[in-house]
Amino acid sequence: MVDFELAVQDPPGLTIAARLGVDRIELCSALPVGGVTPSLGLVETAVAMPGMPPVHVLVRPRLGGFDYSPDEVALILRDVRHVLAAGAAGVVIGGVRDGRVDQDLVRRVLDVAASCPVTFHRAFDTLSDPAGAIGTLAALGVRRILTSAGAASVADALPFLAELVAVAGDRIEIMAGGGVRPDDVEKIVRTGVPAIHASAKRTVPSAVGVTLGTAARAGESGFETTDEAAAARIIAALRA
Repeated sequence: MVDFELAVQDPPGLTIAARLGVDRIELCSALPVGGVTPSLGLVETAVAMPGMPPVHVLVRPRLGGFDYSPDEVALILRDVRHVLAAGAAGVVIGGVRDGRVDQDLVRRVLDVAASCPVTFHRAFDTLSDPAGAIGTLAALGVRRILTSAGAASVADALPFLAELVAVAGDRIEIMAGGGVRPDDVEKIVRTGVPAIHASAKRTVPSAVGVTLGTAARAGESGFETTDEAAAARIIAALRA
């Protein structure tokens, strides 16, 4: 059976994840920009919610690329400690140096995480040799890789996704994610992936009366949250 990981960024999404019985959640904030580290309060809320599946927390200190300064690495490690101490089951991280996996960062996160599983996120899709990086990440001890196979939507890169699954074998899990829609599920599953990741979002209108920043102009409105119907359709497709 293929697992379903739901990306969640708010309390309503947590409620939906628990009600639908997803296999795992990736908890983050700011999904419209790829996600950043959520607040400790949101992590604690997720972990404490009855019926909540394992909570894996995205630890990403900022927007942009994945080549981090020493101070940013220190922040990542501190956040990993905090979210695991708060009860998270695992963490989701990524780092890139000169087009290759930042092995030092990954090792340091794995040391802090101890026996808790670590996922390498879609920084993988920015690597110069993704297929070659699979062996690197597996040897380091990473549990799974989240990837769109380098495309904006994973459904547009199914042949390469199947190749990555074959390269990974039983050494490391390849989890397909990126623009996943319910109608894509059947063909994604045929590549052999053991897990699918999706955010299943909808936009809620919400007027902004004053400019709050460069990405929050006055008059623009709306925020994204989990769409229960879309998430349920993905689960139904997986269980069919």
